[in-house]
Amino acid sequence: MENIKIALKKARKIVIKIGSNTLAKPDGTINIDFMLDFAAQCAALIKQGKQLILVSSGAQVAGVSTTKEWARKKDVHYRQALCAIGQVELMHQWRKAFQKQDLHIGQLLLTKDDFENEHRSLNIRNTLFTLVDEGVVPIINENDSVSFDEIKIGDNDNLSALTAILWSADMLILFSDIDGVYSDNPKTNPNAKLIESVTSIVELRKSIKIGDANSFGTGGIETKLQAAEKVNEYGIEMLLANGKKEKSLSSLLEDEAIGTLFIAEI
Repeated sequence: MENIKIALKKARKIVIKIGSNTLAKPDGTINIDFMLDFAAQCAALIKQGKQLILVSSGAQVAGVSTTKEWARKKDVHYRQALCAIGQVELMHQWRKAFQKQDLHIGQLLLTKDDFENEHRSLNIRNTLFTLVDEGVVPIINENDSVSFDEIKIGDNDNLSALTAILWSADMLILFSDIDGVYSDNPKTNPNAKLIESVTSIVELRKSIKIGDANSFGTGGIETKLQAAEKVNEYGIEMLLANGKKEKSLSSLLEDEAIGTLFIAEI
């Protein structure tokens, strides 16, 4: 798909969202080898002149890796406490991964309220610009330990879209555990067709089946379409691709790159 390669080469400011399923091993613990390799791919893009912001899920996954006996606790207070533990471990592993590439990271934990408040959103924007301009990789996650329904975004697809808009990004990349948007669920329907590019999300909704969220994540195809609607309205293209594939980021610069590109028509 040469259009993906062209779009990525053209983009300078890129927000990359990594889902929990991408970060998790089959047993539900954090995949440190993936993080090391992904940081190396990010470093290679930065050397090419790209500016990157990561939106990283995985606080609960990292929490389970640290405190295994809490893995099956469903009480909301335990889940929020698990995120508090896991966020420390998540950032620790990202720091080590980027440190091997001689890159520093900076953490921002946000809620919906932060984006809706004019002064806070301006502070977020200024912080992002400062970090990136100084060669630091910002890593963003929702502040799950303090979020409640009224101020919760609820998924990192929409959080990454809000970040891309606030930062005036050129492209948003959502890495999930599927290759892109299909006409049906490819895990249950082998005849499902990959949709390579989308110019009308309204028409796309009429032609596909919307499934549920997957095992570790909080989103699904619906939240990805919501993210695409948000960024496309601001002229930002969005790519949905498979983060579990080898060299998932760097392979997007190859002609055979696979994914669904949501093209901004304005």
